[in-house]
Amino acid sequence: QVQLVESGGGSVQVGGSLSLSCVASGNMYDRGYMTWFRQVSGKEREGVAALGITSGKTVYADFVKGRFTVSQGRRQNTIYLQMSNLNVEDTAIYFCAAGQPGAESLRLRREGYEYWGQGTPVTVSS
Repeated sequence: QVQLVESGGGSVQVGGSLSLSCVASGNMYDRGYMTWFRQVSGKEREGVAALGITSGKTVYADFVKGRFTVSQGRRQNTIYLQMSNLNVEDTAIYFCAAGQPGAESLRLRREGYEYWGQGTPVTVSS
């Protein structure tokens, strides 16, 4: 079992920056990847950025490349999402997920993950 707690969400203006954190506890061997997803009400949850806990490999959705950075803290139980140059379309609930997605094609797919946090809201206003 893995427990995930996100923090750092809030409100920011277009062009601003925000940093999210996700702290994991429990069985670290179930956390091959820790990944950020986001969801807007009425829409599918979409993968944003994935981080291989041991490999350090990162995968980004095209819509955040060059703007968002996923990283790991000194202790492997914490990951961060540094978001910059935010736009209104980035407004969503951001979730942290952990699991063993296996195939590369699943690393930004919801079905690749077993454990989820409660989410933290991000609002970008113009």
